[in-house]
Amino acid sequence: MKLNGSEDSRFRCQDVESALKESEERFRQMAEMTGEWLWEQDQRGYYIYSSSAVKQILGYKPSDVIGKHYTVLLTAQDQAEQHAYSTSRQPFYALVNHYRHKDGHLVFTESTGLPIIDASGELLKWRGVDRDITVRKHFQDALIESEKRTRLIIESALSAIVIMDAYGLITDWNYQAEKMFGWSASEAIGQHLADLIIPPRFRNSHRQGLQHFLHTGSGSLLNQLLEHIALRRDGSEFPVELSIAPLKLGNSYIFSGFINDITARKSAEQNLREAQVTLAIAQSEINIAQRIQASLSPSAPIKSAQFEVTGHCLPAAQVGGDYFDYFFRGEQQLDMIVADVSGHSIGPALFMVETRSAIRAQAKRLGTPMETVGLLNNFLFEDLDNADYFISLFYLQYDINSQQLRFANAGHPPPLLFSPQQTVCRQLDADGMVLGVRKDVSFEEKTLMLSSGDVILLYTDGLTEAESPDGEFFGIQRLSQLFMSLAHYPPEEIVAGLLKHLKQFCQTAAFKDDITVMVFKLV
Repeated sequence: MKLNGSEDSRFRCQDVESALKESEERFRQMAEMTGEWLWEQDQRGYYIYSSSAVKQILGYKPSDVIGKHYTVLLTAQDQAEQHAYSTSRQPFYALVNHYRHKDGHLVFTESTGLPIIDASGELLKWRGVDRDITVRKHFQDALIESEKRTRLIIESALSAIVIMDAYGLITDWNYQAEKMFGWSASEAIGQHLADLIIPPRFRNSHRQGLQHFLHTGSGSLLNQLLEHIALRRDGSEFPVELSIAPLKLGNSYIFSGFINDITARKSAEQNLREAQVTLAIAQSEINIAQRIQASLSPSAPIKSAQFEVTGHCLPAAQVGGDYFDYFFRGEQQLDMIVADVSGHSIGPALFMVETRSAIRAQAKRLGTPMETVGLLNNFLFEDLDNADYFISLFYLQYDINSQQLRFANAGHPPPLLFSPQQTVCRQLDADGMVLGVRKDVSFEEKTLMLSSGDVILLYTDGLTEAESPDGEFFGIQRLSQLFMSLAHYPPEEIVAGLLKHLKQFCQTAAFKDDITVMVFKLV
């Protein structure tokens, strides 16, 4: 049977529509299989079709969506920004939408939409697809945040951070690197590291080391803390401490360097070395001074059938300003001196030596304690006055035949005299000013007769002013009682006993001031 033209045209249109429907059905089936949300909207943007993937993506059934305007499911911000898309006739691609899931959480999709236009140019509908990119978006955001944090750490680091690729080119350069080397990041990135911050004499070694690592995978300077010399933009060199770590990316490497300017530290180390040398020299000189000072004190007690005398000095520093001495002035006269130069250490020790020399210079001449102290004051006055020091001194002179004791005092703590017939100590004192305050000072001289068993304790104020841990002074009262309890012993044992009790009282063997003790005892 032969069809006329109108019937033939009608059948051809039916075939086209059937083919179109089959094509759309196949498309929808494929969309369902891929899990992407396929949708259609009318000219005003209302959903007229939704694939079942909307349930997986937004939690709604297709029937919940059909008839709703596409902006209803968007966040408030997207509603305001995307309302105009429905009236547009332009396709859109990879548009990121922000939806609210049925349970309230935020969903990100990547949306593509095409306008369907008939032969006359009329907009029939929109057809599009949304792909759920929530996980990807969170991952990208987290990656961006991570990169921001990494960048912030790099830029706020106190070390210069320099990153170099396998070709020796700088790929990253932080703020501290800009400050340290003088090159801005824009100037440094892309430049050869060797040409920028490595002094010329080290560049060849740097390049050889880089090539050796790239060929062998090993490098002697990697992954350890090193000291090296770096180059600033102005050509000046300075010491740095750096560590270099390789990181493999794909088939290549990058190298991260953490660099610190150690100019101040090296200077401090040099100063410390110089100070140590100076200290060693000073220590050697102090040791010499100690030996000299020790040699100036009496080397041994004096013991005779009539008397014994001994002394001991504990310097607060390595050398001290205390001084004691005893010597014969003729065959029948014994001179004994205890002195204390203000302060302690080297300066007072020098005055101690000068004092001893001046006293010993008078040893061959006749002279009373009063005369000797007066001469000593005038001799030392200018030196003491210029150095702002003074000396307290007690001078005794014992006549062996007559058992008479003469003494003069230049502002020194009075010695203690204890006799076996007495129950208390007696202080030996005489008027006199410390040495070095004024010239031509008159000193009082006193005399007394000693008896068998009498014992005299001479000391410096470091003994009575020594403190216990709770701040209590050793004091003259405690010293007197202790001295009387030890008076029946030989002088050496008296000295040892006094110092033992002093250290127990103070709970230390080191003291703030020099301490000197001298004991004279008649047999």
